[in-house]
Amino acid sequence: MEELRIQKYLSEQGIMSRRSAEDAVKRGKVIINGEKAIIGQKIVPEIDEIIVGGIIITQKSKAENKKIYIMLYKPAGVVTTMSDEQYRTCVSDLLDKEEIGERVYPVGRLDMYSEGLLILTNDGEIANKLMHPKHEISKVYHITIKSELKQDIIKKLAEPIEIDGRKTSPAKINVIELKNGRTKLKIEIFEGRNRQIRRMCENLNLIIIKLKRVCVGKLNIGTLKPGQYKYLNHNEINYLKEL
Repeated sequence: MEELRIQKYLSEQGIMSRRSAEDAVKRGKVIINGEKAIIGQKIVPEIDEIIVGGIIITQKSKAENKKIYIMLYKPAGVVTTMSDEQYRTCVSDLLDKEEIGERVYPVGRLDMYSEGLLILTNDGEIANKLMHPKHEISKVYHITIKSELKQDIIKKLAEPIEIDGRKTSPAKINVIELKNGRTKLKIEIFEGRNRQIRRMCENLNLIIIKLKRVCVGKLNIGTLKPGQYKYLNHNEINYLKEL
């Protein structure tokens, strides 16, 4: 199968001129497999799903792809994308693409400086279930704060805050460890709004030393080490399908 640059493909298909295609990509109007395209990105029309201005140009056939479900321990310093214009290490760099055999994509995000559990899949239905707020799938984080927190601060940390004009749900917080000028907390949230844990801490001027996601719903990172990944087992996949 031939790889083509996205601008060339859109031009050859008569959808728009190459210059217009470049402009559409820059404005974020071109989506490839659920992510905004970048200039020069290569695609395989028979495999990749391409959406321009909300209109599906090519669509993957469900029968085409074997469904893959992977749990990755994303290390801090790695960006949660499959490619990066700034040539930073991406989660795709941690995968053995030849072994996996299919293109997979991260479900949701962990910011560059956070680490922990990340699900990657090519199953769009499961991805949507995991990301949609109506399912209220819990996410558990272990965070280390640069100070020994008193109970009144911990209580405030659990309270709803406003993100993008909307209040979050309260968080559940337990103290794991409190010593040597640091506090380690277990925080459970049910929405996963943009940088929610970091914004909760910034709201109280708390400095995060380490932020690690350990659970998504019933899926636990277990003994995985940074950079390692595993395929979900039958029970884990069935759990996702039953959400």
